[in-house]
This record gives sequence, C-alpha cells and structure tokens, in this order.
Amino acid sequence: MELTHEIMYQASLDKDVSFEGIFYTAVKTTGIFCRPSCTARKPKKENVEFFKTVKDCILKGYRPCKVCCPLEKLNETPQHIKQLINELIENPANKLKDYDLVKKGLEPNTVRRWFLKNHGITFQAYQRMFRINSAFKKIQNGDSVTETAFNSGFDSLSGFGDSFKNIFGVSPKNSRAKAVIDLRRIETPLGTMYACAIEKGICLLEFTDRRMLETEFKALSKSLNATIIQGDNNHFITLENQLTEYFVGARKEFTVPLFTNGSVFQNTVWETLRQIPFGSTKSYAELADSINKPQAVRAVANANGMNMIAILIPCHRVIGTDGKLTGYGGGLWRKQYLLELEQQHC
Repeated sequence: MELTHEIMYQASLDKDVSFEGIFYTAVKTTGIFCRPSCTARKPKKENVEFFKTVKDCILKGYRPCKVCCPLEKLNETPQHIKQLINELIENPANKLKDYDLVKKGLEPNTVRRWFLKNHGITFQAYQRMFRINSAFKKIQNGDSVTETAFNSGFDSLSGFGDSFKNIFGVSPKNSRAKAVIDLRRIETPLGTMYACAIEKGICLLEFTDRRMLETEFKALSKSLNATIIQGDNNHFITLENQLTEYFVGARKEFTVPLFTNGSVFQNTVWETLRQIPFGSTKSYAELADSINKPQAVRAVANANGMNMIAILIPCHRVIGTDGKLTGYGGGLWRKQYLLELEQQHC
C-alpha cells in the first residue's frame, strides 16, 4: 500500500499506533513534529507535511512535540530486553536458555533477532561474552582459573579455556598482561550510542551509526592492548544518569571520569573543548587561539575529528568561522539538535 498524504493524515487523526516509526507528522504553523499516535489537537490538512525519519524533520527545522516526545524512544531497547541484560549484570554466571525465555513469556527467536540486529551476535553469544568478561576480571583480581571457570557457569575447564582463548587470544593462565574494555549500548533521545569504559573512566561514546566506529574500536583496542567486550562497569551508571540529566536540560557539565587516549596535542585540544561553556560555540580558529596555536587551525580540526567521546567532550560546539555548522561524526542533524538543546536551557 502506497502511503499517500491522505492515508497518513487520516492515520494521525485516528492516532493509529500501527503507523509508529513509519512516518512523522510535521505542523507548519507551529514548527512541531509528532508521532502518528500523538494525542495533541490535530491541525488542518493543509498545514501538515510528512517525513519518514526524525532526522528529516529536524533538518527541516521542526522541533519535537512535548506531548508525544517523538525522539524519546528512537531505537530504544525494549523493556523485556533491558530486564534480560539487567539479570546478566546482576549475575553474569546466569545461563538463560530458550526454555527460560519461554517461561518469561518471551519468544526465543524474537530475542535472538533483536540481539543479532543490535549487537551482531545471538543472545546466547551475548551471555557468553558477559560470563567471559566477568571471569577475566576475577582472574585479574587473583582468583584461581578453576574456581573462576565453574563459578562463571562453565561446565568444564576445557570449554572455559577454549571460549576464553577465542576472545582474548591467550589462555586464562596467561592473561595477566591482557586488559578488557567494557562495552554497553545506551539509548539517548538522539539514538543509540555505544559506550566503552576501563577502570580509569569512559574512553569512548559514539552513536552506533557513526561511519568510523569500527575503525575507532580497532584503534582503541590496539592502543590499550585490550579486548572490547560486552560487560558491566561502574562508570556506565554515572554516564547514563548524567546523559539523562543533560538531555532534559538539568545538567550543563559532566563529571563522569574520562580516559582520553591521544597525543599531547590532541589531549590539549580535547581539554580545551571541555572548557567551551554550555550553550556557547567556538570556531576552529578561536579554538586554535585558545591553545596559543593560531597557525594550527587544520591540526586543531583534525584533533576535533579524532574525538571518540561525543557530547562529554563537546566537539559539537565547534562551528565554522562563518557561523555555519561544519562536519560532525554523528551527523549534522544531531549537532544542530545538541546546540539548540543547549541554547534552549542556557
């Protein structure tokens, strides 16, 4: 069925939830865009236009509706998936099989497809990653390999050893020199992000559709001589809480610890970025002047582009000398949204 203007307008009048995620209604007279199921008073047909994505709405200058919050569940993890992941965080040794999922009222194939789509691995593989991550940290803390293997839910030492070696490239006994980088998927009003953390702090925060993401993962893993693997980290709790506060305008500075792995020059640029006030912007030239390197505008721009910790290190606050928006790894539409969000709550 072709989605005509008439069909979409009628769906919005009917507040039809079956059209959720298929189109968005933008109101020309108010500059607001909504979900199809929005309960707000409906405008006249001639005053609306329709878009396929929230990105298209924002690029056209529309703001999200405060009634239906069209950005709030952009690629959000379903509640039943969140509950499964929380169970793993609380007890990494847990081994949930298809039978257990059915007992919880879940369809195993549906769970499997969600993890394949959003993590590139099945739910069973995701569980193994969590168990191996937990086991790795126990061995690093001095626990015996045998005790760790069985306490982590493995049925045999050989099976544990094989799984461990497949991920870390070494046997459990020879893993003392290795390190792990914890990975978590985080939802924000602008879409899903991947967060990475080590003991020292957050070392990566990027939108999952970032083109350079795979390259950044490899560079981070190589520079820290560590394996990136799904797991829990205390910094993730702080990060999620502070991001939530930021997106509702209740936080203007982030205090979650960061670990920035770059050259002296890059770290100088990144630290200077963090000093740009909430709601303000600087040009690349002004940024270069701030570090007493007025001739290094291009180098400053390159360092800005190499930032792997989006939002927390606010490279979105850097604009062109002419005041126009310049490149942003998460997409210019997100940069525009972040700047408007900050100016609104400044």
